[in-house]
Amino acid sequence: MFNQAGRWSPQLLAALRIVAGLLFLAHGVVKVFGFPAGAEPGQQALASLFGIGGVIEIVTGGLLILGLFTRPAAFIASGQMAVAYWMFHAPKSPYPAVNGGDAAILFCFIFLYIFAAGPGAFSLDRQTGRR
Repeated sequence: MFNQAGRWSPQLLAALRIVAGLLFLAHGVVKVFGFPAGAEPGQQALASLFGIGGVIEIVTGGLLILGLFTRPAAFIASGQMAVAYWMFHAPKSPYPAVNGGDAAILFCFIFLYIFAAGPGAFSLDRQTGRR
């Protein structure tokens, strides 16, 4: 049973890429469009750090969902999450459970893995021959 697990790696990598991209896109939609209502931090001015971050999240999240320019998008998204953690979360407390930075850390390392591993199955990169 376990010796067959590796055969599903491309599909599972694609699932990770798509789900992480959807979640990242959702964070950007909150910042750029204020949807859904009541979600934190809510709609932000586009010229602010949060607004720029929201645009990056929408663009890179969308590219990751499609598996298009996957490696550059994942690299940019990973970097954004590293910056977000150290700028906004770490100064509050050294403990992620206290400073609310758990998601930023996970996003950072998931995107770093996708940058290194590539898009997996079901990607436009794979269909167009980009590796």
